[in-house]
Formats: sequence, structure tokens, C-alpha cells
Amino acid sequence: MSRPFVLNLVLFAMLPVTALIALMLDAPFIITLATKVAILALAGVGLNIALGLGGLVSLGHAAFFGIGGYAMGILAAHAQTYTPLLEVPFLIEGTKSMPVIWLIATAAGALGALAIGALSLRTSGVYFIMITLAFGQMLYYFAISWPAYGGEDGLSIYVRNRFPGLNTLDPIQFFALCFAVLSVVLLVAGRLAAAPFGLALAAARQNPTRVETVGLSPYRLRLVAFVISGAITALAGALFADLNRFVSPTMLSWHTSGEIMIFVILGGVGRLFGPVAGAALFILLEHVLGGVSEFWHVYLGLLLLLVVLFARGGLIGAVAGREVAHD
Repeated sequence: MSRPFVLNLVLFAMLPVTALIALMLDAPFIITLATKVAILALAGVGLNIALGLGGLVSLGHAAFFGIGGYAMGILAAHAQTYTPLLEVPFLIEGTKSMPVIWLIATAAGALGALAIGALSLRTSGVYFIMITLAFGQMLYYFAISWPAYGGEDGLSIYVRNRFPGLNTLDPIQFFALCFAVLSVVLLVAGRLAAAPFGLALAAARQNPTRVETVGLSPYRLRLVAFVISGAITALAGALFADLNRFVSPTMLSWHTSGEIMIFVILGGVGRLFGPVAGAALFILLEHVLGGVSEFWHVYLGLLLLLVVLFARGGLIGAVAGREVAHD
């Protein structure tokens, strides 16, 4: 077995093992931290499809994260108050069903990414970065000025949404659900990278002119990747809002976009399990150093600087070497 394969296997087993040990020690808070890692890693996997495969440096992925969160919050809020979401021209009611919420959140994220990507992907470099950032901030300020759903105070959901056959209020069961979603998305992302589409997207990142000569459109390849990326990130946002039973404009802020990018960079851009390693390290630092000093981000910044300077493949690249990206 290759070193990257063993490392990926360890990373994959890390979360459920941690959750099971916490269950045996009766430490539900640790289970919640593991759940948070799984959800944030899912958001990182979404960004990694755009960044790692397509080379698209997006500072607006919080827009999709927040879209997913607000999709959950709005549907659940209407369900808990027994008020319809829409009455004219036809009746649309809220719901507490997770599968339905996930479907709507994913579709909303994909549509948002389609609209944003169709415009922003006509640019490149720093212009693409700034346009995605601008779209994210536009949605952030829109959420702040949206009093129907809490405005800047956010929106609280009293009871976590339902999933058939599970008690989602039980921390270990909700963790298992989030980890299962992460596992499926990791499998899809791995297959996508190895599929003809993934290979064409990687080629468009490296040499778009050559891709055009064989009859493929780099713009369309990047747009499809951006839409898939936005849909996955929106799904993570819906799960994150369900975890906290709260959604606020903070989910749409550029700070959130920066944090999702940090997960990917720390773990390794283009590495399939890079977001998992990055999210786990981020939450570990937040939990350990956050109790020591409120300025723990300084240490995170130093670590990020070391990774960028001396471990260009991220933590996975430093340990497993640079054998294969998206391994």
C-alpha cells in the first residue's frame, strides 16, 4: 500500500474513532466537535473541486455555505411556526425533513453558483477573486437587512430537523449521519477527479489553449465544476445550521470564505482528504489554543505561513509526499 493511501485511510478512520471513544467516555462535546469537523471538511471538499481541480481561487464560497444554511433555516422556521412559505400562486409549506431540506439547499447552492459563475468566470486571476468576494458580501449585507428572517440577529431553530430512522438530537447519531454524507461526497469527488471530466478540467487549468484545440470549452468545464462546488458547499451549510440550530449572516461573511480556504490549504490543495486534515487541525487549534488565548488565530497564521512556505502540498503533502494530487 502506498503512503498516500495509508494516510487517507488513517484520516478517514480518525473521525469515527474519535466519536466512538468520546461516546465510551460520555463526552458529547467531543462528538459535537467531530461532527463540526465532518461538516466543515464537507465544505472544504466543495471548494477543493473548484480550487484543486479547476484552479479557481474563490473568496465567495461563503455565499453558497450561507445559502444552504438559510435554506434550512427558512424551511424549518416555517415548519415550526406552522406558517406557509408561499400561498400564491400555489401553496409551499416549510418542512423539518432533512432529505427534503438537503435537496432544496443543494439545488439553491447550485443555482447560486450557476448565476455567480456565469459572470465571474468570464474573468480570471485577481478579478475573479474580487468578483466572487463581492457577490458573497452582497448576500451577506442582504441577509443583515432581511428582518423577516432575523436580520443581523439570525434565525433560531428550536428542534433539530428529522431524518427517517434516526434520533438526530442524539449527538452520535447526528455525527454518523454527517460522516456518512461526507463519505459519499468524498467518494464522488474522487471519482470525479479520475473521470474524463476531471482530467479535462485539470488540463484546462494547466493549458486552456490546448484544451480548446481539441474542441472543449474551458469556460464550460470551469462553470460545471463551480456549480458542483457550490452545491456541495451549500449542503455543508445546511448541515452546519442544523448542528447549531441557528443560522446568521456570519455564514455568508468573507471570514467564512477565508476559513474554508484555510482548511483546503492546510490539508493540501488538490488532495482528496486535504479538507478533512485541514478542518480537523483548525478545530483542534480552536479548541486547544482558544482556551489559552483569544488571539489563537495568530498561531494559526504562523502555521499557515509555514505550510505555504515549506509544505506546498499541505499537511498531507508533507507526510505522504507529492506523488499524486487528489490521491
